[in-house]
Order: sequence, then C-alpha cells, then structure tokens
Amino acid sequence: MNIVDIILDKRYGRELSDDQIGFFVKGVTDGSIPDYQISSLLMAIVLNGMTDREMTTLTLDMASSGDMNDLSFLGETAVDKHSTGGVGDKITPIIMPLCATFGVKSVKLSGRGLGFTGGTVDKFASIKDFNINVPSEDFPSYVNKSGMVISGQTPSLAPADKKLYALRDVTGTVDSVPLIASSIMSKKLAGGADAIVLDVTCGSGAFMKTESDARRLAEAMIKIGTLSGRKTVAVITDMDQPLGRTCGNVIEMQEVFESLSGTPADDVIEVASTIGAYMVKLSGKVNFASDEELIEECRERIKDGRVLTEYIKLIRSQGGQVDGNGRIIYEDLPEVVGEVKAESCGYVTSLKADDIGHASVKLGAGRMKVDDVIDYGAGIRFLSKKGDYVSVGDTLAILYKGSKSTPDRQVIDEVSKMIRDAYKLSESKPQINPGIIDVLGV
Repeated sequence: MNIVDIILDKRYGRELSDDQIGFFVKGVTDGSIPDYQISSLLMAIVLNGMTDREMTTLTLDMASSGDMNDLSFLGETAVDKHSTGGVGDKITPIIMPLCATFGVKSVKLSGRGLGFTGGTVDKFASIKDFNINVPSEDFPSYVNKSGMVISGQTPSLAPADKKLYALRDVTGTVDSVPLIASSIMSKKLAGGADAIVLDVTCGSGAFMKTESDARRLAEAMIKIGTLSGRKTVAVITDMDQPLGRTCGNVIEMQEVFESLSGTPADDVIEVASTIGAYMVKLSGKVNFASDEELIEECRERIKDGRVLTEYIKLIRSQGGQVDGNGRIIYEDLPEVVGEVKAESCGYVTSLKADDIGHASVKLGAGRMKVDDVIDYGAGIRFLSKKGDYVSVGDTLAILYKGSKSTPDRQVIDEVSKMIRDAYKLSESKPQINPGIIDVLGV
C-alpha cells in the first residue's frame, strides 16, 4: 500500500478503505510516514470530509494505536464524560462525586490546560498534595476507596492522536469535524469507556462558535459512538460567557466547594445536574420516570450536601489535604491585585468568554506553552454577568494573583483593559441564553 495513492484518493473525494486508514494510522504511530505526507492527507480530509464509516475506522485505529484501559474491574458500565472546552468550566469536580451518590463508579482521564481553555487536571493539582498521576494499574484500589479516580492522561494513550493533533495545530487543519470528532472519541475509547456523555460547548469561549457547528460536531461524535458500540449522549451547552462566577484554578475549586455547600451559581448547577443525570442514566443503575425527574434529583443532591461528602472523600483518597473543619487546603491562595470598574451604566449584554480566557492566561492562570508554570492562585471573579445592571464605578470583576507570586503592575493593567473590553453594556436588558441548549442521542 502506498501513502501517495491514499492521499490522491482522498484528494479526489474517494472514500478510503479500512485497510488504507489502518495503514495511515500505523505509519503515523511508528513514524514511517513523514510529517509532510501526513499533513497532506489531513488537508485532503479537511477539504473533502469523511463518511461515518471512515470517521469511525479512524477513531478506532487511533484508539488502539497505544494502550487501551481495561475498566472491567468496575463490574458495571464504564461511563465517561468529555467537554470540548471552555472558560470557567468546573463541571468534572462536581459530576464525579454526584455520580458516586448514585453508586456509579467513575474513572476520569483529563488533560492539562493549554491556551485559554482551562485543564481539569490543573484544577485538582491546585489542591495541596493531590496526586494527579495515578498509574492505571492502581485504579482499582483508588476506586475501592472512594468510588472514583481522576488522573492525567499518559503518553501511551492514543499516541497516533497526539501526533495528528500536534500537526493539525501547525498546518491549518484543526477546523474539520471528522478530525475533531475522531480525536475526542479516540481518547474516550482508549480510556475504556462503554458509554460517553459529551459536553459540546458553543459560543465565544468554545471551539465551535455557533450552535449549528456545535450540533454538527455532536452528531458526528454520536455516530462514531453508535458505530463503535458505545452509548453516546451529547449535551450542547452555552459558552458565550464564562461558566459560573470564577475563572482560574484555586478560585474555581473554591467555587466548586461553595456550590456543593449550598450556594451554587445557577448556570453551574444547571449544566452539572444535566450532564450528571445522563451519566447516571447511561450507567443503567437507576430508573426514573423521566430525564427531567432525574435531573431534578441531581440538583437536589448537589444542594443538600450529599455530593460534598463524596467530593471530600475523592480528595482525601488521592492524598489531597483537608483541615479539621472539612475545608480544603490549596497549593496557594488568591490575593486581590486589582478591580475592573464600570465606566458607564447599563445592562451587561456580552461578556466574551474567549477574551476572559486570554486575560486569565496572561494573569498566570493558564499556559501558552506546555512547559509554562501556572500560578495556581491567579484568576478572575465576576461580580457582573450578562443581564446584570451596573452603574458607573461598580466593580465588574476582581483580579487575583497567588500569594507566592509577585504582581506585575503592567500585566495587571493590561489584563484589566482586556476584561473591561470584554464587557459590553446597553440600555436594553438582553435575552439570557439557557445553559443547556439541547440534548442529542437520548
């Protein structure tokens, strides 16, 4: 088989066979196909697309290009969750213990943040002594302790995807639904998932900017899941403004604690209870008269403290420090270094999540390069969000740096301007988008 022939087939819009796709993925993994030919085929896929069968074959081959986690030790359906990314996304630390209240065990492999999208592993790493590098052979013992485990992804998981992802980033071939869908789903399948709930975000702070694009991606991933024999549900959620009232690492985990202690932000509880409900539903462990009834039950468990109990159990099981009063101890603490004031009055009509994300990274809460060091205490708290009315001089947002870091006044001033520019005000009260836009695959 010849890679040039495969490139030409896709260039002229012909459907690739399973053998051709398998040959390509093997060559990507073992390095026998050079980067320039890989990039050429990626561009041909961007231009001519892939069929459902091609997407599924590519996904399965990438998933099996390295180690495949065996989660049969759970003794039940292994349900996994994936978010396509956003700003202030603090859902995983809530839904894992939420699922545990129903007796649903979970194993979550998450990545570190890069760019303006925060990483779940970084958020957990902001807890003092929390172990985010759990070897797969130790998963059973951790699950026995708390019913759940979260760990960073290993290089041996879907290595073909890692190579393709890096090349797509530098060759202008990121924007392709088949390539995005197969990349996401390959990692879920390699992680051992039997059933998958996808949080497909859309809006300024998401990769998919419009609802129609988010829907296309969701439908593609559901098709891959179905053809791969996995139950798959996609929840399309709004990411046109940051989720919740905080963006950062420690500050987001503090908001998680607040949410589980009875004071959740409305959008956070809406998204968490919906995604958690469908994870519980796909587990097959409980039966409710309707999805709405199950979602309401999830909402009540978040509010009444049951989820908090399981959350503390998760943190302790992986070495995280909790004081005698049940308060979590963090690697650093946020300290106020600035406030962003309103320069006019009116209703907040827009709070661009991507601009906020970039501001958060500049403040030190995220990475632009993989080897960047995160300031765990850095972050932003939003006192005003879309639909709120503000007067001149009101505080829109508060900026934080970690207590161990030295504030750079020029950076603080630049970040303040970025955040102020992200806010748009109007005399008319805007329509507020629902947190849950749609649910597909149910």
